[in-house]
Amino acid sequence: MITKEYFEKEVAHIIANAIREDVGDGDHSSLACIPETARGRAKLLVKDKGIIAGVNFAKRVFDFVDKKLRVEIKIEDGSEVSYGDVVLYVEGPSQSILKAERTVLNAMQRMSAIATKTRTFVELLKGTQTRILDTRKTTPGIRILEKWAVKIGGGDNHRFALYDMIMLKDNHIDFAGGITKAIDMTKDYLAETGKDLQIMVEARDLTEVEEILQSDGIYRILLDNFDYEDTKKAVELIGGKCLTESSGNINETTVRHYAECGVNYISCGALTHSVHNMDLSLKAVK
Repeated sequence: MITKEYFEKEVAHIIANAIREDVGDGDHSSLACIPETARGRAKLLVKDKGIIAGVNFAKRVFDFVDKKLRVEIKIEDGSEVSYGDVVLYVEGPSQSILKAERTVLNAMQRMSAIATKTRTFVELLKGTQTRILDTRKTTPGIRILEKWAVKIGGGDNHRFALYDMIMLKDNHIDFAGGITKAIDMTKDYLAETGKDLQIMVEARDLTEVEEILQSDGIYRILLDNFDYEDTKKAVELIGGKCLTESSGNINETTVRHYAECGVNYISCGALTHSVHNMDLSLKAVK
């Protein structure tokens, strides 16, 4: 999907932009009443329960704001936490701690919520061969953090963006003039451009599954909004010709039933677009 170099570059860009947005020409509240030479210590406190995520992101933020800040991690990413737990301590220039505070909390609260929801789905799928996937239904500008949180929660990442997989959905198929035509044009495009991208095709019913199977080289078929019965039939039709993925109508109640139909993957936009932030705070240690 994405390289380590790209990941680090993207995270660094998010941090720089977040600090620019929040600090502007200075944290005047801190500058007004805290001496530049003042040093302090603060703890990141959990006021909720779930799966903590964003600890390593927070460490990057503190380092970006001030390399003199020292972070002591007490609870690692992916761990279960509950009310009163202390995730980390940060020590150094007090002004710098406060400058980094909101970016750290905003990111960790959302990442932890996503990791917690993902872990719930992972637990519901235990004992099956099905893996839970995220989608591109992410917050603009911080997709990499949200997909990072899904991984921390035990899920898998779908394609990162439009450029790292061919995904022929209903609109592509309709605009292209049909499934077979869309697939043939895609293969021609890949041959002409020399791009090595996997091809995934969405099916809206069993007839479309049958048509997709007439073409070679399909990596995965997306069974969109199929009921349980048709999902089972589709899995039987596809056999081992390519991988299968269910999407649509996926929630905590339905996810296990779709997995038991035999699909390889289940994608769920709710992992990133419908979460309630974990309650965290950064408190000075006196």
